[in-house]
Amino acid sequence: MAAESVPVMEPTSLRLSARTPEDLAAFVPLALGFVPERSVVLVSIGPPDGMNARVTLPQDPDDVDDVVEALLRPVLRHGVREVVVVVYDDDTTVADEAAWSLHEELTAAGVRVRDVLRVHDQHWYAVLPGAPLAAYQGVPFSLDSHPFTAQGVLDGRVTHPSREALRATIATDADGVDRAAPALAGATALPACGLAALVRRHLGTGSRFSDAELAAVAVSLRSGHLRDEAWVWLGRPEARGAVELWSDAVRRLPTTHVAGAAAVLGFCAWLLGDGALAWCAIDRCHEAEPSHPLADLVAQLLDSATSPAQWDVLRPRLTTSGDPAA
Repeated sequence: MAAESVPVMEPTSLRLSARTPEDLAAFVPLALGFVPERSVVLVSIGPPDGMNARVTLPQDPDDVDDVVEALLRPVLRHGVREVVVVVYDDDTTVADEAAWSLHEELTAAGVRVRDVLRVHDQHWYAVLPGAPLAAYQGVPFSLDSHPFTAQGVLDGRVTHPSREALRATIATDADGVDRAAPALAGATALPACGLAALVRRHLGTGSRFSDAELAAVAVSLRSGHLRDEAWVWLGRPEARGAVELWSDAVRRLPTTHVAGAAAVLGFCAWLLGDGALAWCAIDRCHEAEPSHPLADLVAQLLDSATSPAQWDVLRPRLTTSGDPAA
């Protein structure tokens, strides 16, 4: 399946109690960071370090098995015991097949499926038997007026209207690229430890790379051992600032130089718990450089639904391998 169609780890810092179908319908966009379309979303219930995952619905019902496998694999790997499933689509054959096939496979694997909903056009629909008739006909709800949405605003969370809108937040800024172009023409790599020091300074002050710094950073990121200075030392407390720093860098770099910065952004977004943004960053990297070691590593973390809470455990294994992203 395509990259955006595999499970995506979402923020583990989001702690809200969803008690009704309306709550679930409001929770999912807040957790993902965007309102999904033609998607199956799985939300684990129970431990605070549980997983949420999204998979794009295929066009062909014959491909539903791939969706089920993509979601079931991380559920079993992480020992998830209870979930809810939310399908985003109109009342289509593919949506119905995906909902019931996933319910069947999860149940057979010993995972309790507390509920299955379908959401479309600001309405939620019951899927499993036993609900009131009105629930199958569609119950309207409003994301804008739901308390979860208000809480998200207070917490500084941005919910984009679509995945494409989220992707647009790291799209190329033509003016920024033009301003950086002269510096890129004659840029050379930073000395050893220079990239780490530069990133630490900007994270400490909340500032951004100058055009000259950005050019040197972009060249440095082409070297594996220098690139590692940008990310292996990061912890979760620095993740949000790092996402802001590298998002700005990605927007200001041309395709010829963006791969390294996009890969670092993908890692930082994963570390923050923003799996959707991480995938968007990995997509940008792979568009410029189809095979990139750090981007491939982040893709593995996302595909396996590895929680960023495990980073302190994973880091020693990676940093003793010579080139962590090799």
